[in-house]
Amino acid sequence: MKLLHVVPTYLPAVRYGGPIFAVHGLCRALVERGHQVEVYTTSVNGAEDSDVPIGIPVTIDGVVVRYFQSKLLRRLFWAPPLAKALDLELSTFSLAHLHSVFLWPTAATAALARRARVPYVLSPRGMLVKDLIERRSRYAKSAWIELFEKRNLQRAAAIHVTSEVEAQELRRFGWSLPPIEVISNGVEALSAGYAGSVSPDVRDAAAGHPLLFLGRLSWKKGLDRLLRALALTWEPKLAIVGTDDEAITPQLQQMAAELGIGHRVRFLSRTVLGADKEYLYASARAFVLPSYSENFGNTVLEAMQRGLPIITTPEVGASQIVLDAKAGLVTDGDADSLSGAIQNLWSSDAMARSMGEAGRHHVGQHFGWPTIAAEMEALYETLIAASRQRLSA
Repeated sequence: MKLLHVVPTYLPAVRYGGPIFAVHGLCRALVERGHQVEVYTTSVNGAEDSDVPIGIPVTIDGVVVRYFQSKLLRRLFWAPPLAKALDLELSTFSLAHLHSVFLWPTAATAALARRARVPYVLSPRGMLVKDLIERRSRYAKSAWIELFEKRNLQRAAAIHVTSEVEAQELRRFGWSLPPIEVISNGVEALSAGYAGSVSPDVRDAAAGHPLLFLGRLSWKKGLDRLLRALALTWEPKLAIVGTDDEAITPQLQQMAAELGIGHRVRFLSRTVLGADKEYLYASARAFVLPSYSENFGNTVLEAMQRGLPIITTPEVGASQIVLDAKAGLVTDGDADSLSGAIQNLWSSDAMARSMGEAGRHHVGQHFGWPTIAAEMEALYETLIAASRQRLSA
């Protein structure tokens, strides 16, 4: 199969977190299964642009990537040259897979795919949650839904979600939709080791075998309720690590100080990769993701893969994986429940070790990218066959 993936931004723009790594992991695994995979994306990397060739195909781990500039309306990733290139090439692809909603590349590609009669899969990547839309940019996003997104979804060959939690959120809109297919994200195989020294700020954050939060810092991650819960516990230290595009670290630091736990919380507000990331996982005693809303939670799988017991909330898509694997505790996000889960793990080394090992085994058995890519390949083949049958009827 010749497969097109369209994503608003891509490597090396790692500041945007899990979706970029998930799309690249999937594309690389599909290439390894013998498929021709091309990614169309933009060079947007925050306020700057990634240092990449523009409009010229480059190969990353066997995946052909074409970058296009967004000079205006960068928050929407508006890049007319991307659409112009796709208009010429889209009919050569067997299927298109679009990763995002509320952004211009998805809307433009969906319209082009319909015109070219190429089936497409749409992955909302956790962005279609009614409560999130009502809290942030409600009117703008509601208008976008009516103008573009509802039609893009309804005319997709299938909608891909990464968890049943995400599927349930999508169904809350009450739209008539094509099949919703649940296929999880995967994890990269662990390397034997990472070259390079560990940064001093990482060593400081990891001191004392803390409870670790690692991910993009955002209000939806539930860090406020995590701090309130920590204030009800007696021992653990907490490391909060990740890119802070929303600039919420000062508010969280003030909250920790007011709760009397400022000395127990370390903040590291930057992207952490390679040896630094591995050191954080290796130094932590447990991993926590207490999100208000999370379509999946890639870091949950990463932490399980490294043998850490998990504390998470039911709103996190990967929470069902934690339950299935008996790899940690899934608890409500109120301070009493969350603090109780923390104290339970800290009071029993045996339970923590048992959960960590169960998670490591479960991820190794079920969530490597080769396994996930095989599931996605089967979905693509079904959709392509159905599209050809309709065209020939």
